[in-house]
Amino acid sequence: MLDPGLCVDPGNHKRNRRIHFPWNPAVDRQPLLSCRSTSPFAFESIIPSQPIFITLPQPHHLPDLNHYRNLTYHQPPKMSTKPLTAAEKTAEFEKVLGRDRHGNFKEIEASRPAFDPSGKFTYVQTPQPNWTLGSGANQLASSPEQEGAKGEKKQIAIDPYAPGRPAAFNYKLVISAIVPRPLALLSTRSLNADGTTANENLAPFSYFNVIAHDPPLFALGLVTPVAPASRAKDSMRILHETGECVINIMSSPFIEAANACSVNSPAGLSEWVISGLTPVYDTQTVKAPRAKEACFAVECKLVHVKEFESRSNPGETNTTLVVVEGTRFWVDEAAINEERSVMNLDVYRPLARMAGITYAVVREGFELQRPDFERDVGGLEGYERMKREQEEKRGRK
Repeated sequence: MLDPGLCVDPGNHKRNRRIHFPWNPAVDRQPLLSCRSTSPFAFESIIPSQPIFITLPQPHHLPDLNHYRNLTYHQPPKMSTKPLTAAEKTAEFEKVLGRDRHGNFKEIEASRPAFDPSGKFTYVQTPQPNWTLGSGANQLASSPEQEGAKGEKKQIAIDPYAPGRPAAFNYKLVISAIVPRPLALLSTRSLNADGTTANENLAPFSYFNVIAHDPPLFALGLVTPVAPASRAKDSMRILHETGECVINIMSSPFIEAANACSVNSPAGLSEWVISGLTPVYDTQTVKAPRAKEACFAVECKLVHVKEFESRSNPGETNTTLVVVEGTRFWVDEAAINEERSVMNLDVYRPLARMAGITYAVVREGFELQRPDFERDVGGLEGYERMKREQEEKRGRK
């Protein structure tokens, strides 16, 4: 028998998490992702993209439990009796996202313009070259797409934990809003007792960035727990065991191969084989190989690991923040200046990650000088003048 008043919040795909499921007199069918049950058909694992429905009696009063023996089910969920591994959770998450929605992708791709292989980086002017300090947003802010009916932007607040909002929505929002993002191809390697390779892994990450230069520090967000090892993804498990990795920065000349490393292969198999990239074992401070095709790679040592509990599944760890320190840089000699301090973008050809399965080419940019407080602001006197002007401007609105 089902307990009619205790169900899982659609935004919290947590097994057997008992919360109140309110009656809705406007409809007689309510979406339901999981129910606590005393029957042999207790739901242990639900795919969030496949809600089920139960037909409820008219809520004039709470009927006795006999009424619930006749509940009608639609779209019964997939059942599982064991905790999901990180890879299995990723597979379920992908079903919710519907990331690859193109159907016959090759046919669609063939209709698009060919990739421009020139790779030349071009400098252009800033969006508003005559902009002055204190002026606020430039002229692009007044585009019709950004203005409401009253000629002003309308901004809305979104609660990431709102009832009925699945975690997948937050994922789709942040990866489409926080763009462009740099792309790292993380190489890890574990050894057997005799020094032979036990496991090698090569995984792409866009939850990645440099966070400091002295020492050189890099942050990685891994959607996986650290422990138990049986539930951790290969990259996390090997990195935690060895404390070493190599970060290879993705660029246009090997993007297809790098993308192939995102394949949902079984644990323990090497993405080096599937991608066709070339592992080079000349690293000086770590045992993990670097990718020969990468213009820029960094040998790294693990310095910090922090696990985070899921908000949609309280009590379950599903995200790990990793900080690593760069111990050696590897650079294509043709892609760096003589003092070995600046990369040549025409040779480097870096890429960025956008939303969904979209990548962006870095081919155009502009320069902006940092203002000087005394010269450009006018010191404290100039600051106070700007402050008065802005207060008067806001007062007129």
